[in-house]
Amino acid sequence: MVFKRLLGSLGVGGPTVDTVLDPGAVLPGGHLSGQAHLKGGDADFTIEHITLELVARVEAEHDGGESEGAVVFDRFTVGGSFRLAAGELHSVPFSVMLPWETPISELYGQGLGIVLGVRTELAVAGAKDKGDLDQLAVRPLPAQEAILEALGQLGFGFKSADLELGRIGGTGQQLPFYQEIELTPAPQYAHQVNEIEVTFLAGPAGMEVVLEADKRGGLFSGGHDAVSRFTVSHHGVEQINWSAEVDGWIRQMIEHRASYGGHGSYGHGEPHHGGHYGHGDPYATHGTHPHKDEHSHGGHHHGDGHGHRSGPGMGTAIAAGAAGLAVGVVGGMVAAEVVDEVGDFFEGDDEEEGGGED
Repeated sequence: MVFKRLLGSLGVGGPTVDTVLDPGAVLPGGHLSGQAHLKGGDADFTIEHITLELVARVEAEHDGGESEGAVVFDRFTVGGSFRLAAGELHSVPFSVMLPWETPISELYGQGLGIVLGVRTELAVAGAKDKGDLDQLAVRPLPAQEAILEALGQLGFGFKSADLELGRIGGTGQQLPFYQEIELTPAPQYAHQVNEIEVTFLAGPAGMEVVLEADKRGGLFSGGHDAVSRFTVSHHGVEQINWSAEVDGWIRQMIEHRASYGGHGSYGHGEPHHGGHYGHGDPYATHGTHPHKDEHSHGGHHHGDGHGHRSGPGMGTAIAAGAAGLAVGVVGGMVAAEVVDEVGDFFEGDDEEEGGGED
């Protein structure tokens, strides 16, 4: 669905833009293609530039609680410097590469409640207006899908997903926010953890996987969070027994006694760009992750490398186990209304941003 709006800064009679994305969900690090369709106004105009903005609804925690806002996480100029005659129809095709850390918004066609959009900015005669907004659908990379599938096979269930403003210390994170996919614990871990959170930080050479467990307290001790970081390669995904691999990650994380800490927030300092990606050892545990001032120490863990995935996985968990998604409810909104909410949310943000533009 397209959200088309008259260029308010130019008033009635100005040119309009209607951006249409190619159908289908795209991959993080993949190409987003489409066309920007322009229609001339009542007079001739010079189109200075056509810019696409990738925007996301992001949550921010602060002393006053929690709030939401729109974050622009990439911009692409796809055209400009041409004359658009009165009433003229003109289309500009484009193909741009999404950031590798672009959040996942759907899995097996089921929405996760993540709101992403592509906003088109048209600059005419020194005036700029964000005149078009389209919903952006992003599906997981093969390694991301394999890990989520393995978690489903192990008995974890989808709970929710959101985007958090901030940076995860000790990682190579590039975007100003990260995605958290919250899962209910598998039965074999229910006595040890309340929930598991998964964050993917992909890059061209591989991907960091950050796992956080909200560990239950004992009779004489309170609960605390345990965090571990792993890296995987984009290559050889089909040759890995992901159920065994991920189960090893979970066991290592929740059984490790060196992770302590209270409730806090992710570090907001500059990220450490020391992530290791390799093809010979595509999945390795790394030593520290200063989330909530904690440190998780671990060694290497290997599966047999030759297993095959079978049985119901996270796709089934999302479609059936997460009953809310099964009936189309994601994060308190009806799935059929997610597109409308994209428009409502970002258009409200446009007004705030508009006040700060020259």
